[in-house]
Amino acid sequence: MVNGDKLVSLVSTDAAPIKRMIQSARDEGRAVDATCGRKTKTVLVMESGHLVLSALTTETIASRCQDK
Repeated sequence: MVNGDKLVSLVSTDAAPIKRMIQSARDEGRAVDATCGRKTKTVLVMESGHLVLSALTTETIASRCQDK
């Protein structure tokens, strides 16, 4: 679980710049892998600069955030 107040954006992993951003965060120790071994579908960008990698789709996470 993440604090929704600290969430900056939700982005899909389709684009090459996002993939580079993920690799950079992994190299710097700012990536949190919450996929449990599944394919990464969404990246949650946090205020602190950390990236949370999720196996849930962007639409699923967005709908869950709006329900709260």
